[in-house]
Amino acid sequence: MPIAVYVLGLSVFALGTSEFMLSGILQPLARDLDVSIPQAGLLVSAFAIGMVVGAPVLAAATLRLPRRTTLIALLGLFGLGQVAGAVAPTYGVLFASRVVSALACAGFWAVGAAVAISLVPVTARARAMAVMVGGLSIANIAGVPAGALLGQHAGWRSAFWAVAALAAIGLLGVIALVPRVPVPTGDERPQLRRELAIYKDKQVWLALTATALNGAAVFALFSYLSPLLTDTAGLAESWVPTVLALFGVGALIGTFIGGRIADAHLFGTLFVGISASTSVLALLALTAHSPIAAVALSLMLGVTAFTTAPALNARMFNVANAAPTLAGATTTAAFNIGNTLGPWLGGLAIGAHWGYPSVAWTGAALAAGAVVVTAVAFRLHRSADHRSTLVASSAGVAPTLEKAAAEQH
Repeated sequence: MPIAVYVLGLSVFALGTSEFMLSGILQPLARDLDVSIPQAGLLVSAFAIGMVVGAPVLAAATLRLPRRTTLIALLGLFGLGQVAGAVAPTYGVLFASRVVSALACAGFWAVGAAVAISLVPVTARARAMAVMVGGLSIANIAGVPAGALLGQHAGWRSAFWAVAALAAIGLLGVIALVPRVPVPTGDERPQLRRELAIYKDKQVWLALTATALNGAAVFALFSYLSPLLTDTAGLAESWVPTVLALFGVGALIGTFIGGRIADAHLFGTLFVGISASTSVLALLALTAHSPIAAVALSLMLGVTAFTTAPALNARMFNVANAAPTLAGATTTAAFNIGNTLGPWLGGLAIGAHWGYPSVAWTGAALAAGAVVVTAVAFRLHRSADHRSTLVASSAGVAPTLEKAAAEQH
């Protein structure tokens, strides 16, 4: 695996820490800004909305720009967004800073994914994406718990300063180690119209929907994991960083498993991973009042959710192979449509006074929907393969029969 792919994964670590860390500092942030827990949870949705909008827009806007230069500019803007969040005087300013940071994050992920894919052969795409997704996993192991500790002992703003420092380190790595990739010319020059043509394919929309539902299932729970652990399971607030770290450990394990098997067994990885997430979320809803069960199932959810991540990414690049930049942007948008939908639906369940276990039920229903969509995609995939085999067989084995049949009709 080229060193540049690992540098991109390191940068994603900073991005992922910023995106996920609010789950560990939700309560002190809400107290300091005098807002409710569901209102504070909307900051997660704000970041996700910025990712949804930013990924395709920035991918299209920078389609013909040098990719290394684009990565540097976006990572620099992301760092400035973290500084703005750290000094935000009001909830509204913090909300706006999250959207700006998310726009930069979305553009970086979309372009970075395209760069990573371009540096490896087709048979290593899932492994390359596993390295980048691994940055998110390590963010959950180290970055999010560290942010929670900082939030508890040095104020929630210190977590934003820490992410700004991580972004600066990632920026130096991109400048030093990511190669300059020449902008294609002639027939290979990127064309927005040609890349937009991928959205005519049903499989692209099915892949987008499955990715969004899977992300929504996880974030419906993860965004409110801290209050579920303290208010429902009865754990002390000091336990939250530990459980978040365990979720991250599970995510890293899942990313490793998915990266190893998804290239060879893509649909199998999707079916097993998403079905397992459905079961884990339903079981957590039933046993949320047990501290041991809540901790153990948080770890298991990290494993199951992130086992599917490399496969979901690779699937999108496979069905949108003619448009690698927009494929990366579409995957990013899809994940974050889910990351927007999940916290919103979870907040509605909490606001309806159904209790924090209801967010796990919400997640289980969303994951079950992802299983159904994946089944539809698999059926279409098998049908397309079958038709391709028949066409190839007819063309190679019986052209004279085809001609005779045509003459008869």
